[in-house]
Amino acid sequence: MNLAVASGKGGTGKTTVAASLARVWSEPVIAVDLDVEEPNLRFFLRPSIAGSERAGLEAPLVDESRCDACGACAELCQFKAITLLGKLPLIFTEMCHGCGGCLAVCPRQALSPSLRELGEVSWGRAGQAGFLMGRLRVGEAMSPPLMRAVQARLRLMLDRAAADVIVDAPPGVSCPAISAVLGSDAILLVTEPTPFGLCDLRLAHQAFTPLGKPLGVVINRAGLGDDRVREFCLRAKLPVLAELPFQREAAEAYARGQVLAEASSAWRGMFVDLADKSRALAQPAAPGLEAAHA
Repeated sequence: MNLAVASGKGGTGKTTVAASLARVWSEPVIAVDLDVEEPNLRFFLRPSIAGSERAGLEAPLVDESRCDACGACAELCQFKAITLLGKLPLIFTEMCHGCGGCLAVCPRQALSPSLRELGEVSWGRAGQAGFLMGRLRVGEAMSPPLMRAVQARLRLMLDRAAADVIVDAPPGVSCPAISAVLGSDAILLVTEPTPFGLCDLRLAHQAFTPLGKPLGVVINRAGLGDDRVREFCLRAKLPVLAELPFQREAAEAYARGQVLAEASSAWRGMFVDLADKSRALAQPAAPGLEAAHA
């Protein structure tokens, strides 16, 4: 099973939920941090890193002595990563998506592949769970290619030992968030009972529903705001799998960098129940039946 923990906005408690689920998961599991711009899962799970590797993206390098400024590469590139300044080709590697099309259309083979560093992929163990993360290079804007490198490493880990997967996805509904949940069997949307939480839950629902994956909701800091998030879930037929109470104990555990499921037996019980409901969420519903609202 591959469970993606996502959110319409940052700060809802997505990483807190992912870390706690990884701690209480009853089956072999790998915790994967695909929020490569801000990979904070490590601060809670405190993994022992066994290995790491640099990840890069192929970008063109021009040999000006062979280039005749025909412009075929610039005309092909939809991202404007190549342009001509007079008869001099200019390459903007930060805008390159690594498709390799420019190398294929150059009639004089004036372009050759070079490697642009995106960031680092690291893996190891966090207690009983496997651990995997990507960390984007400072100043790098393109995260999906690094996320694909993390996912490639995940496939290698799963080939060696079968396990369930819990993915801490990037917040929001842009390309990185969609890329993170595409391979999942079910998606947990973590929200909060505030106007901002409701607005971004609606956006996440609109963005993820077309993917055709089961969606469940976790309401964090329950009791802080009002019932509008729950009412929206009822109307949208989104099952609420857990309501995590707004308590000082949770804030103190977070401040200590402690996994919330380890703060007390009561919190652990909440996450064990959430883990069970998350596994059930990923199971195909019987024909003609709808998922019950928890």
